Formats: sequence, structure tokens, C-alpha cells
Amino acid sequence: MTEFWLISAPGEKTCQQTWDKMNMATSQTNMSTNHKFNIPELKWDMAKYPIKQSLKNISEIMSKQVSQIDNDLKARASAYNSLKGNLQSLERKNVGSLLTRSLADIVKRDDFVLDSEYLITLIVVVPKTSYPDWQKTYETLSEMVVPRSTKFMVRDFQYNEEEMKADKEEMTRLSTDKKKQFGPLVRWLKVNFSEAFIAWIHIKALRVFTESVLRYGLPVNFQAMLLQPNKKNVKKLREVLQDLYKHLDSSATASMDIPGLNLSQQEYYPYVYYKIDCNLLEFK
Repeated sequence: MTEFWLISAPGEKTCQQTWDKMNMATSQTNMSTNHKFNIPELKWDMAKYPIKQSLKNISEIMSKQVSQIDNDLKARASAYNSLKGNLQSLERKNVGSLLTRSLADIVKRDDFVLDSEYLITLIVVVPKTSYPDWQKTYETLSEMVVPRSTKFMVRDFQYNEEEMKADKEEMTRLSTDKKKQFGPLVRWLKVNFSEAFIAWIHIKALRVFTESVLRYGLPVNFQAMLLQPNKKNVKKLREVLQDLYKHLDSSATASMDIPGLNLSQQEYYPYVYYKIDCNLLEFK
């Protein structure tokens, strides 16, 4: 299970006591693996997000950074997908049935009567099962035969060596360009995924700080904790945390519907809670 719960609770006499109390109640019964909020070794990036600036400025820095990564990703992905699509379009011409695929690799110059005033070479696609019939009848076909009535398909095809050569060169060029773009794109994704994830975790840290101050008041005295729930004990873990911290908000046990708020009972807890979902490769 790659889901984490980021919670905070007000400090007892010391924040260490808050940590020890929660850790003893959950980890010893194998309900979760716990860390003080360092993920488990997160250190605030002072260079990127100077703590001397206001929370608003820090959040704007994070937002601009992630927006820039997102815009760059869209541009790079669009260019790569366009190239990939063009290549696939050309590749499709070389696969499939003879009714649709390119004939450039099948026919040769010697198969055609070229530059004749009176003769034109037609390419006819004949199913294997009908080939004997075609052999018997094709010489008797005339201009008055109804098209497709014999279930044979005549391909509209003109032998053009320059065009065939250009198609092959275009496919080679697109294939080469795709390989050239793929490596740098993957390296860029690795670097910027890391940057985006770091920014995301810093945003979580900002949120848990501001929400803890709003709930628990000043001076700042709370302990942020990271829990990785045991998948089999999620429900039990919720119950234990509820028992530990239900005294923080007596209204948390009451059922109350506030019009327009759309905050379900499952989304609110007497302690500060944010989920960090790391199932990044699971698409819904």
C-alpha cells in the first residue's frame, strides 16, 4: 500500500510526548509504520523556498514552479506525440491487407508499362480462394463490367519511384527523430518528476502547518507525523486515532450538514489530516 497519512496533533508537555503516545498506540499493534514528518528524511529546501518570506510568497513560488513544469511537459509531450503519430501513420501503410497497405515494397518497375499513350497497368487484389476463377475470367473482362461485381478490388495506384523513395526517407527520418527525442524526454521526466514531487510534499508541509496553527492556536506547539497504514488495519487505525484525539473537537462526533460545504464525515477528523497518495501509476 503506497498511501501515507500526514497528521498533526497538539503537543503535550513536549512534542516528543505527543509522538511517543501516538507511536505506541499504533506501531506496536502493527497498524502503521510511523515517522516524524520527515518523509522520512525531508528537510525544508531553504534555497528554493526561503522561510523568511511569507507563506503567500512561498506558495506562489511553488505554484509557478509546478506550472512551468506542467507547461514544459505539455509542449514536449505534444511534440513527441505528433512525431510518433506521423510515424505510426506511415507504418500503418505498410501493414494490413493489400486493399489498404502501401504497395511500394511489393511491386517493381518491371511490373508496369510506364509512359504509354495506349496502355495502363492496373493493380487488382484477388482473394486466394478466388484466384482460380480470376485466372479463368480476367482475359474476358471488358469496359462494361460492373465495378466490384466479381468481388475483386482494383487499386488506384501509380508507380512513382520518386514518391516511393520520399516515403521511405520520411519514415527513416521520423524513426530517427523519435529515437533522438525519446532519451532526452525520459531524462527530463525523471528530473522534473522529482522536482514536482518535492514541491508537492512542501505544499503538504505548508498545509499541515497552517491548518495546525488555525486549529491549535499560538504559540506553535504541535507534532506532525507521517503514518503508512497497514492495508489490513486501516479501519482499526482510524478508530485508534479517533480515541486518541476525539477530545480535540467535540463537534467531530456530531452529524452536521452545512449547505454548500459538501464536507462528509469521512473527510473530517479531530486531528489535522492530509492523505499522500503515491499510487502514481494507477489510472482510474
